[in-house]
Amino acid sequence: MRLHVGCAMWTHKAWRFPAPALRTYAGWCNAVEGNTTFYATPARSSVAAWAEQTPPGFRFVLKLPRTVTHERRLTGGAEELHAFLDAIEPLGPRTHALWIQLPGSFGPADTGALAAFLRRLPANHRYAVEVRHPAFFTEPQATAQLAAVLTGAGAEWVPFDTTAFFQTPPTSDAERDAWTKKPRLPLRSEALTGHPIIRYLGRDDQARTVAGWQPWVARVAAWLREGRSPTVFIHTPDNADAPELARRFHGEVRAAVPDLPALPEPEPAGQPTLF
Repeated sequence: MRLHVGCAMWTHKAWRFPAPALRTYAGWCNAVEGNTTFYATPARSSVAAWAEQTPPGFRFVLKLPRTVTHERRLTGGAEELHAFLDAIEPLGPRTHALWIQLPGSFGPADTGALAAFLRRLPANHRYAVEVRHPAFFTEPQATAQLAAVLTGAGAEWVPFDTTAFFQTPPTSDAERDAWTKKPRLPLRSEALTGHPIIRYLGRDDQARTVAGWQPWVARVAAWLREGRSPTVFIHTPDNADAPELARRFHGEVRAAVPDLPALPEPEPAGQPTLF
């Protein structure tokens, strides 16, 4: 039984981590979203450095390249996929899951392409799929079809919970920017596998972020009692407090599930310190 928590990145100007930032971040959180791999496949040597800077229990959820998911829409792209898989090999078991984020135009008519793609993927990785077409959330047949495809492949459905964020109008520049960019979709909270992955977007106000995640505290605690090992990523529009909030979420879940191991205390970040 383990809960992984983390943020959308491991470096942010507001955090003031010393170099190498990943080593310090890994003392605060035990997982991270690998969003940068969506835009460019990293050098294998860079990935090896990521492994060296993180403890064995740290986990990466790495996004597949956009050439595969958005440009080729899961058909073709074998060369790019092979290069990506080769590049991330040094992470070994630190790769928690490969994250297949699909564009909003990828709808129920494309489910067959997803099923075929999942069948072609190597079995030595875990896979997690994020869809953004509204029909997958509002049309029961499309929901059931997608869930069946994912379950058949042993893949997880990744929800991006933006409901708390969109409850009231934005109040900061970062919130106004996120208001135009983040998906506004119905909430999904069911797990398909023993390793559910949740992405949660709060507000720049910590109290509102914490209030909005309370249903997830209960759900994650229930999953842990069932023997699942969830991963939760905490986002806010400016992400200035994200590492602190991720640790707070872990602490709230641990209060409900006392057998959950505590996160290690982070080492001092040096001067100036975090936050």
